[in-house]
Amino acid sequence: MTIKENLQQIEANIKETCRRVHRDPNEIKIIAVTKYVSIATAQKAIDAGIQHIGENRDKGLLEKREALQGPIVWHFIGTLQSRKVKNIIDKVDFIHSLDRLSLAEEINKRAKRNIQCFVQVNASNEQTKHGLSVEETVPFIQKLAEFPNITVVGLMTMAPFTDDEEVIRNTFRKVKQLQKDVQALNLPYAPCNELSMGMSNDYIIAIEEGSTMIRIGTSLVGKEI
Repeated sequence: MTIKENLQQIEANIKETCRRVHRDPNEIKIIAVTKYVSIATAQKAIDAGIQHIGENRDKGLLEKREALQGPIVWHFIGTLQSRKVKNIIDKVDFIHSLDRLSLAEEINKRAKRNIQCFVQVNASNEQTKHGLSVEETVPFIQKLAEFPNITVVGLMTMAPFTDDEEVIRNTFRKVKQLQKDVQALNLPYAPCNELSMGMSNDYIIAIEEGSTMIRIGTSLVGKEI
């Protein structure tokens, strides 16, 4: 299937899922994860109608940002080392991996404008994943009040890679509840209106549980590298 056909299938799945759980499909944004594909393939995704591009590495983001044509919203979705913040800080619209105060300090120091960030939550407590525990998340967000260049637009998580749907669903539900907890604080710098949850293997469950941004790589653009 072509990228356009893949996108049409994903959009149809989103529409059907939203109909089933009484959500508006316009609430869902598809982020094309282009880490494993060429610039030419990423351009095909944009030509097919994708507006949001996500990259995991600073080098990949900078290369694609230089080459791709079109109205693009740029998402940095990988682990961000503090020393690399300066490379991407004025090149991205969203950072999905804020998970420690040292990184917040660097973003705040380097930013020339307000940066929209997702706080990364390791809701499944997997040792191989980055992110804050569920218990750490709200206290961490409260500490971000001292960084005027950061807005917490939402939370990001990754569910375990498993066929056990209940494990996946429970992970997403924990983060949805966390979102409600943050919103209840009415922090002006943390509206937390977005949830970045769901990838190629679990985005339908993520939408059922409240995701507003799904990060799709293989199912949309494939894997070349």
